[in-house]
Amino acid sequence: MPQVIWITGASAGIGEAVAVNYARRGNVQLILSARRIHELARVKQRCVEAGLDPSDVFILPLDVVATDEHAGKVVTAIDAFGHVDLLLNNAGVSQRSWCVDTDLAVYRQLFEVDVIGQISITKALLPHFITRKTGHFAVTSSVAGKFGAPLRTGYSAAKHAVMGFFDALRVEVAAEGIAVSTITPGSIATEVSANALRGDGERFGMTDKHIAAGMDVDVCAEQIVTGLLNKTREIAVVEGQEMALLNLKREDPEACFDRLEVLAGHLRAEGIY
Repeated sequence: MPQVIWITGASAGIGEAVAVNYARRGNVQLILSARRIHELARVKQRCVEAGLDPSDVFILPLDVVATDEHAGKVVTAIDAFGHVDLLLNNAGVSQRSWCVDTDLAVYRQLFEVDVIGQISITKALLPHFITRKTGHFAVTSSVAGKFGAPLRTGYSAAKHAVMGFFDALRVEVAAEGIAVSTITPGSIATEVSANALRGDGERFGMTDKHIAAGMDVDVCAEQIVTGLLNKTREIAVVEGQEMALLNLKREDPEACFDRLEVLAGHLRAEGIY
């Protein structure tokens, strides 16, 4: 029986790449969700070209902040193929602004999109998994959910929050046969920084050098899908300096803080934020 995989934030970036990766592997049915329906149609076509039948890819428009609609969206998702096996909470938005320059409204928006939206969809689907005594939740967090990154006070806070929620959820639902995976990508070559929020809430509009030099998104997707198939509980998709920082945070937190403060100084010197 094909595995039914529901991906939010599927219209671009990591979500799109994961959908295509699953399509290439076959024996899946995909539910693709995001706000931009025309982009979802484009991703569906890529999945069909990768080997899936068009009837095995269902487009479900979704706004993660419209939490009053989530119960109905879950019903539609279940009806599409009869059940859902895996929900990948991948929708999100990043930030590129210093705390002193960031409006409180931006912090609220980051939490609504990156935290509350993920919790709402997950809670709406949870009874379905409990009834079936099986299921798999996953969330795309970030290395910024493991250590505080400059220009990302709100984003780091939000990603720490989803790590905490899904880590706690995991221990609650394990006895129900439900798996939970957290995904911590580092810099991935996507539009994440271009779409990030400035301190006034406007779109950042450029790709920063760390993202431009980041991991190829298809390599990232391969690592994520492999981890999900193995039901790995924490999937680190990180390399280079970011992997070193992750290890350093565990082994020598003071040294990690020092390195991040140096990084912040370099970013200030660039003067583009």
